[in-house]
Amino acid sequence: MKHAKSLLLLAAAAMLLISCQAAGVKVMSFNVRFGTADDGEYVWENRKDAAAAMIMDQRPAVFGVQEALDFQLNFFEEACPPYRCVGVGRDDGEHGGEHMSVFYDTERLELKDWGTYWLSETPDVPSAGWDAKHKRTATWTLLYDKQNKKYFYFVNTHLDHRGAEARKNGIALVIERIGAMNPENYPMVLLGDFNMKDDDECLAGLRLIMEDSWKTAREVDYGTTWHNWGKEPDDKSPIDYIFYKGFKACRSISRVKTPYLGMPFVSDHYPLTAILDY
Repeated sequence: MKHAKSLLLLAAAAMLLISCQAAGVKVMSFNVRFGTADDGEYVWENRKDAAAAMIMDQRPAVFGVQEALDFQLNFFEEACPPYRCVGVGRDDGEHGGEHMSVFYDTERLELKDWGTYWLSETPDVPSAGWDAKHKRTATWTLLYDKQNKKYFYFVNTHLDHRGAEARKNGIALVIERIGAMNPENYPMVLLGDFNMKDDDECLAGLRLIMEDSWKTAREVDYGTTWHNWGKEPDDKSPIDYIFYKGFKACRSISRVKTPYLGMPFVSDHYPLTAILDY
């Protein structure tokens, strides 16, 4: 009788663990480093298979890429068959230039709606804003989690690396759009390469309306996210972020530092993952 009761308790604990795992969704931000860069041993052709292996090993439900060119997106769709992506090139709104695309696992998620806007004074047309060196965009998706029967928004962006006003106004535009796009009050994720340290005052307004995984996760692997091919800066602040709202908690935030297929780095940024609980 005692043995049977112990087995029942173990079974109940296992079911609870499975239930807890099912309630979570894994997301990832991945600055892939544009594929035409002259990076010596780390050129795209040398590391593309390792990058695909990393995605399939980490298996996020959804991830946002920054700096990706058309041929890199096509490669990921071919090499990582569960995933499909949406997004446009920042130069022309079609295929030109870098994409801030969103990849979603079609076995887990269903795409309901999506769009891209530019971080500028004219967000609905291809344009550079304020003092930005480049055109910058944000791509948003409305996704349905078939496993947990939940809707959520997922927004991916890349703020300018040169223009301080562009970063300030760009993040303000993203905040404004986030407030307007979600009347149903679904859970929401905002992530990407923000090109700012975690003490930047531009993040203060965002932290008023969303949770910063670096601050709230139960398990935190804090540190630099742009490592410049292993030459990490002395300042350990990240510049890549995962923000969320409407989820109960963030289980963990981690930098993916594992070598894949003998390649020490899949990009000059560490991919960043978080597990969010509904």
